[in-house]
Amino acid sequence: MGILEGKKLLVTGVLMDSSIAFHVARIAQEEGAEVLLTSFGRTMRITQTIAKRLPSTPEVIELDVTNTEHLDTLGERASASVDRLDGVLHSIGFAPQGAFNFMEGTWEDVSTALHVSAYSLKSLAAAALPLMSGGGAVVGLTFDASFAWPVYDWMGVAKAAFESTNRYLARDLGPKKVRCNLVAAGPIRTTAAKSIPGFERFEEAWDSRAPLGWDVGDPVPAARACAALLSDWFPATTGEIVHVDGGVHAMGL
Repeated sequence: MGILEGKKLLVTGVLMDSSIAFHVARIAQEEGAEVLLTSFGRTMRITQTIAKRLPSTPEVIELDVTNTEHLDTLGERASASVDRLDGVLHSIGFAPQGAFNFMEGTWEDVSTALHVSAYSLKSLAAAALPLMSGGGAVVGLTFDASFAWPVYDWMGVAKAAFESTNRYLARDLGPKKVRCNLVAAGPIRTTAAKSIPGFERFEEAWDSRAPLGWDVGDPVPAARACAALLSDWFPATTGEIVHVDGGVHAMGL
C-alpha cells in the first residue's frame, strides 16, 4: 500500500517529462493516488501528450493562474473528474526576460513575475479549497530565496514573496486542516531553467558545493519530497521549507 493510496491530487506544471512536476505525478500514481493535471493555452496539447508517459494517463484541465474565470471555476471543473482534492502541487513560475536584470527590470516585468510566481500560490490554494473540505496539503516548489543569487534577480524577489505567501497560507488554512509547505530544490535542468539567462553558472558550482553532491539532471529527489509532503506522513508540519539541494543551503562560502 503506497503512502498516497486513495489520495486525489491536482498537479500543475507538467510540461516535459524532465520536470519535477511530471515525476511528482508519476510517483503519486505509483504510490496509489489519482492525479489531475493542469495546463493552458498552447501548452495544453504538450501536457496532454506528456501525460501519456505517466503510468496512467490523467485528465488535463485548463488553468491559467492569472485568469480569474479559470480560478473561479476550477472546483466545478475538477469535480467532473474527482469528488474531492486531498492535495495540490504548485509548480508554476514565470518572469519576462527583463526581470533577470535587477537594475533595469521594469515594474511591468516585476509585477508579472510576482503575479505568476508568488501570488498564484494563494490563488491556486483558494481555488482548490472548496474541494478540500476534509483537509489536505498544498505543496509548492521554490528556489531558496535566502540569498541574492547570480542572474536570478527579480525572480529571486518573487521567490521570497512566494515563501512568505506560504507562511501566511499555513496560518490561514491550518484551521481548515490544510497544510502548506514548500520544497526548495537545487537547480534542475528543466524547460523553466533553460529560460533563465546564465543558468549554467548554477550547474557549474552546485555539485562542488553540495556535501551530498548534486545531479542537475535528476528531478526525482525533489519529486519524492513533494510526494511525501502531499501524504499523511507529515501531519503536524506546515509553513515549512524542506531543502532538497544536496546540502548547499547549510554550507558557508
